[in-house]
Amino acid sequence: MQSPHPQLKYPRVLLKISGEALCAQEGGSGLDPASVGAVADELKKVYELGVQLALVCGGGNIFRGLKGAANGMDRTTADHMGMLATVMNALALQDAIEKRGVPTRIQTAIEMNRIAEQYIRRRAVRHLEKGRIVLFAAGTGNPYFSTDTAAALRAMEIGASALFKATKVPGVYDKDPKKHADATMFKALSYDQFLRDRIGVMDSTAISLCRDNKLPIRVFALAEPGAIRRALFGEDVGTVIDERG
Repeated sequence: MQSPHPQLKYPRVLLKISGEALCAQEGGSGLDPASVGAVADELKKVYELGVQLALVCGGGNIFRGLKGAANGMDRTTADHMGMLATVMNALALQDAIEKRGVPTRIQTAIEMNRIAEQYIRRRAVRHLEKGRIVLFAAGTGNPYFSTDTAAALRAMEIGASALFKATKVPGVYDKDPKKHADATMFKALSYDQFLRDRIGVMDSTAISLCRDNKLPIRVFALAEPGAIRRALFGEDVGTVIDERG
């Protein structure tokens, strides 16, 4: 691993991406090798800056616990299936990232020793210090909690400088920009304003956790070239959510 770039604003980050980023089209399902490869290519470029990088990926491209519950499935069972979907995505990303010469480790909140390590905070931090990308899978290991909440929790546990959330849109808007042409993007928001206005881009539990621990959040478009790298240097990209707003 290279030495950290001297101008990095965030030397250790946790990046949250959706499972949909790994399939060929919005609202699609499954794993698309080209999409997985594109994400891995970008993560390699981020890694080469010397940043300590951890990752949480959703599982919505394979199975959504909330959708299963809405269709009559027991919520706990559905959520456990969703957790397993995130493990499948982590394995796909691990394969693609390591084929690009970047070392990784997967840690899961549900024990499955044959394919991944069990989550242990100190071991995760040590992997980061040794220059490995750490992929956290299976959410928090508990039903009723989203992968956004898992990302916020893991970010605080590993002492991340910031939580990055890569989405399908360039930042946080006052209303859905895909439905409203006059939607306005925020450059900055306070945690309290986000919660008060019930903005839906991120789970409110995750926002509350970050607020209580003063962990800054950056929301930006994954598809925007170089967005992750620009955010690492504190450049004007996406929306910043913090205690100032």
